[in-house]
Amino acid sequence: MLSMAAGFTLASCATGYHKTGFTGGHSETQLAPDIFRVSFSGNGFSSNQRAQDLVLLRAAELTLNHGYSYFIVGGESDTSVNQTAYMPGHSYTSGSLSMVGRSAIYSTQTTYFPGMNIDIYKPGQELLIQCLSRRPDSGMVFDASFLYSSLTQKYGVKSKQGPIEHKKTNVRQQTVGREASSSKVQSAGGTLYLVE
Repeated sequence: MLSMAAGFTLASCATGYHKTGFTGGHSETQLAPDIFRVSFSGNGFSSNQRAQDLVLLRAAELTLNHGYSYFIVGGESDTSVNQTAYMPGHSYTSGSLSMVGRSAIYSTQTTYFPGMNIDIYKPGQELLIQCLSRRPDSGMVFDASFLYSSLTQKYGVKSKQGPIEHKKTNVRQQTVGREASSSKVQSAGGTLYLVE
C-alpha cells in the first residue's frame, strides 16, 4: 500500500502537458509551413517514457491544428539533464522532564543531520517533424489523429483545440450568358464561376 501511495504521489508531481514553465513542459519552433522542431522537458519526478510520449502528443496536436493528418520524424535528440541540488543540514532537539521529590530534572538530546547533495535527473526529448496531408507508401509514419486520441486518454489530457480550418475561396456561380472579366472566370461543364 505504501509503495502504491508513493508511486501515485510521484506521478502526480511529474510534469503535466502544458507549455514550458518552471516545472518543464512543451515548446516548438515552426521552421517551415509543414516543419516543426518540437521539444518536451520534464522535472525530477518525470520518467523518460513520459517525456517521449508527451513530445509525440505535442507533435500530433501541431499536425492536426495545422490541417495535416500525418507526420514523420526527421530527427530526434535526447535533451535530458542531470543536476545536483544541495540539501542543507538541520538539527532536531527533543527533551524530557522527570520529577525527583520536589526537584525537576530536564534533559535534552540533539540529533544533527548533515547536509547532502542530491542528484536530480530531468528527462527531455526533441523531435524534428514534417507534417503530411497524405500517408506515404513507405517509411515510419504517425497517424496524428490516432496518436493524439491514444495519448490524451493515457495521460488524461483534455483536448484544448481542434484542427485549424483552411479558408475556402469565395466562389460565386454565374450562368454562361452573363458577362464577366476573363481574368476571373473559370469554366466547368457549361457553368462559369467568378472567383472573388
